[in-house]
Amino acid sequence: LVDFSSKEERRRLSSSALKAFFNIMAHWHVRDEDARQLLGGVTNGPYYEMKRNPGKRALTQDELVRVSYLVRIFKALNILHGRKLADEWVRLPNTNPIFKGSTPLAYMTKGGLPALQTVRRLLDARRGAA
Repeated sequence: LVDFSSKEERRRLSSSALKAFFNIMAHWHVRDEDARQLLGGVTNGPYYEMKRNPGKRALTQDELVRVSYLVRIFKALNILHGRKLADEWVRLPNTNPIFKGSTPLAYMTKGGLPALQTVRRLLDARRGAA
């Protein structure tokens, strides 16, 4: 296990985590406002600094966990669906009772970390992962 309490470990992981995060946001066509919420409500200044220079800042434990969930959600979607639907899925209204007709993106931005975990579990169950 990685020690997320260690600033050195977080700094080591942050650059690649942010690159993955911004790559996923681009694939999903997520607005910066929503992307900031997915990271836990990061304010404009730090967010745009991360975007410009992903290697400069050590993410918090919470931010790394959030990115980890998003990477796993992205991976699961690409296993379950073709590239086009995998990239659109988070922005499409969903009839699953979890989403109540809303989009998975809206659910995740409003629900925070528990919502990210729920979406990941839903997709893992659909693909038969443990």
